[in-house]
Amino acid sequence: MTDLATPKAQTNNVPLGILLMIGATIVFALQDGISRHLAGTYNTYMVVMVRYWFFAAFVVFLASRNAGGIRETARTTQLPLQILRAVLLVAEICVAVYGFTLLGLVESQAVFICYPLLVAALSGPVLGERVGWRRWLAIGIGLIGVMIILQPGSGVFDPAAILPFLSALMFAVYGLLTRFAARRDSTATSFFWTGVAGAVAMTAVGMWFWEPMSQGDWIWMAILCVSGVTGHWLLIKCYEVAEAGAVQPFAYFHLIWAAALGLMVFDEVIRTNVAIGAAIILGAGLFTLWRERAKR
Repeated sequence: MTDLATPKAQTNNVPLGILLMIGATIVFALQDGISRHLAGTYNTYMVVMVRYWFFAAFVVFLASRNAGGIRETARTTQLPLQILRAVLLVAEICVAVYGFTLLGLVESQAVFICYPLLVAALSGPVLGERVGWRRWLAIGIGLIGVMIILQPGSGVFDPAAILPFLSALMFAVYGLLTRFAARRDSTATSFFWTGVAGAVAMTAVGMWFWEPMSQGDWIWMAILCVSGVTGHWLLIKCYEVAEAGAVQPFAYFHLIWAAALGLMVFDEVIRTNVAIGAAIILGAGLFTLWRERAKR
């Protein structure tokens, strides 16, 4: 789960952009696996709080290197919107990580990959963008895939399975608010407030759930923090060197790496309905991305 806004593209080296995107998905999948391990042992709020402290330090460092420094980077005429974005993202991460502990990586990521469809569906009412009938059809088919995974109304339905869908919905709204904020604020400004406001909000909650952590798990926490920064850096570089429409489909590799971790490290299994539903969502999502690119 990341801020997709990045510095203005100056080149269009698609092969390099694809490699950077795949690298970012590997790092974020590792981050998901470590988050599942730590949140399965310690309180989710504390794990996300410490992760955000490091993230905030990273965005402050980047801001200090921009022209005008931190003061210029932080300047915004829409501070409530920036804070809302940040709080929504940190809440989404808490929901996602908690979902990992209950459902595992395979099922959580299989449902979460529907978020591009939700972005497309909500872009009309939120941003006033036009969504054609082909994309509406893809959105409907993708949601059928979600229903196949969740199996509502069946005897095996687990209410916790709603968590990754809620996480995807929150991330979609966050993405749309980021687009809206970009109409008046720079990428650097939005990225700065994502980290700083998110860290403040998470600290206000997480400080009440502090637990002693073993030395070994502090090492995992350090890796989690570094992987978060590394993933963001790779994603920023990815969108610097290549057009978003060309590299965005490769973001779905995240599902492959996360599923591999779930299978090999956490002994998860891929149920038939999850595989079928994920394939439907993936196909619908790729079609939606293609239609958006064709429209542009």
